[in-house]
Amino acid sequence: MSKPVQYVGGELNASLKEWNDTAVRWALMYPDAYEVGLPNQGVMILYELLNEMDDVLAERTYAVWPDLEALMREAGVPQFTVDGHRPVIDFDVLGVSFSTELGYTNLLAALDLSGIPLHAADRDERHPIVLAGGHASFNPEPIADFIDAAVLGDGEEAVLEITEIIRAHKEEGSPGGREELLLRLAETGGVYVPRFYAVDYLPDGRIQRVVPTDPRVPYRVFKRTTMDLDAWPYPKKPLVPLAETVHERASVEIFRGCTRGCRFCQAGMITRPVRERSIEGIGAIVQQSLAATGYNEVGLLSLSSADHSEIADVTKGLADRYEGTGTGLSLPSTRVDAFNVDLANEISRNGRRSGLTFAPEGGSERIRKVINKMVSEEDLIRTVSTAYANGWRQVKLYFMCGLPTETDEDVLQIGRMAREVIKTGREAAGHKDIRCTISIGGFVPKPHTPFQWAAQCHPDVVDDRLRKLRAEVGADRKMSRAIGMRYHDGKPSLIEGLLSRGDRRVGRVIERVWRNGGRFDGWSEHFSYDRWVDAAAEELTPLGVSLDWFTTRERERTEVLPWDHLDSGLDKEWLWADWEDALNSEEQDDCRWTPCFDCGVCPSMGTDIEVGPTGKTLIPIAPVSVGSPITNPALAG
Repeated sequence: MSKPVQYVGGELNASLKEWNDTAVRWALMYPDAYEVGLPNQGVMILYELLNEMDDVLAERTYAVWPDLEALMREAGVPQFTVDGHRPVIDFDVLGVSFSTELGYTNLLAALDLSGIPLHAADRDERHPIVLAGGHASFNPEPIADFIDAAVLGDGEEAVLEITEIIRAHKEEGSPGGREELLLRLAETGGVYVPRFYAVDYLPDGRIQRVVPTDPRVPYRVFKRTTMDLDAWPYPKKPLVPLAETVHERASVEIFRGCTRGCRFCQAGMITRPVRERSIEGIGAIVQQSLAATGYNEVGLLSLSSADHSEIADVTKGLADRYEGTGTGLSLPSTRVDAFNVDLANEISRNGRRSGLTFAPEGGSERIRKVINKMVSEEDLIRTVSTAYANGWRQVKLYFMCGLPTETDEDVLQIGRMAREVIKTGREAAGHKDIRCTISIGGFVPKPHTPFQWAAQCHPDVVDDRLRKLRAEVGADRKMSRAIGMRYHDGKPSLIEGLLSRGDRRVGRVIERVWRNGGRFDGWSEHFSYDRWVDAAAEELTPLGVSLDWFTTRERERTEVLPWDHLDSGLDKEWLWADWEDALNSEEQDDCRWTPCFDCGVCPSMGTDIEVGPTGKTLIPIAPVSVGSPITNPALAG
């Protein structure tokens, strides 16, 4: 069995409560391997938040590798939590956080291993409520048959409200059983329960309408938005893994939401409005996290961290506070036009100068206008040459292939841009010892974005363009040695496209893939394109639709989309207007700094954009020694 330590539990800051002392019990699952799932901020926050309540228990479970799954089936061992090694079937709720749709087969594997019926319709009072969350839950229709409920948006307040509903129902003696509990969740308007919605189809395969089947259930389900991040300072005590994981650092989310308006970016669209954590709030979480974990790196997380209105003060304050401690800062996501050398110097002051990462996303000026990524080539070249001149030697650039209206020329421009980066970088640095890595992923149209109507590019076209790009990069031998190229073929992207924009009919494809051995589809060594294509042909053809129908077909304005009854706050007419702007290569400003352009989020959610500056600064804490506030937060003022 590979890496058995990942199933042991007992990590630093893990929580283990007495089962019989609690009224409501949650099993929280990240449907991927431990090394990917443990650092997940969303699960970590909910785990800590729930366990702070005296009569509530939360434990964690992750997808088990195929080798252990085989052993568990052989020995009759059910899916269990890593904290108490308790069977998942014994909990009141199985909460599953989906960052990507490619985790769906792992959900089915976990349900089956748990002894929980695969289909929600077959479950009764003995089984937990299977609750989906995370970004993929904004269109949970492909897994509607397998989940009991879904929560859209932020989880902090939602899990507390769900806990109260379950507690009250149990205290009353569970009147009406599972059906009544699900109705109570659904009638809040903030929990989507698929079984209470009927879907009718037109003869050509499109959806005719989605309607509630019970008068207690609303027509639309709204997303949850946690407005005051300072009121939710989690995680205070991050989990420290026993096995190696993808991120080993203390992380603090410095703001949520993004109004840059990149048309391909579902995360930016569904997390609006912008809500910033204050400089003092950031400082407090960093201090607590370092004291509780012993990490020597802090990640400042958000969709575009350098867009925090006080980022300069935040980074300088933290660099000052931890100078001499060996504590490094990292800014995982930085936009070219928000970057400056002062910021980079503060980030690297106490740590190592690793590479810088930027995401122009499109190779040509034209395609960047289409996707609303307002970064000029001059900006990019100027930024990276300044970085090289100041001692950085490595720059990584992220791009996408298969974008709407894209041509071969748009993609070939990526290679020319990389050569220009190396050329100007060598001039700025005064030597040739620099590198540029270009990383290219396939574009997947996502729900609740202006590209939700777009035709997805076929993998054959994507792969052909990537071949041409590789030839373009290698054309200049003197330059090509300094340019690294990483890319993913277009096939996994097409399947992700099926799952992201599919409706309930896609559920039978997921089930067939799982029954045919599909697991860990986000991992290239486990993913099988043919398995998905074959399952789609077998399951969808009798229904009059197909893999291409769900992916490479452009939608019309009037089409009812599978997620139209799930309210992200964005006005559908505004999204359509932005789609038309994309086709006309027209850019859209960032509404944080310009007048409102009526995307719909603020009025529909009763919220508003929240930004600084607060005018506050972080107070330096020194000296660092045993008993200092850095090592003992109880001493901090």
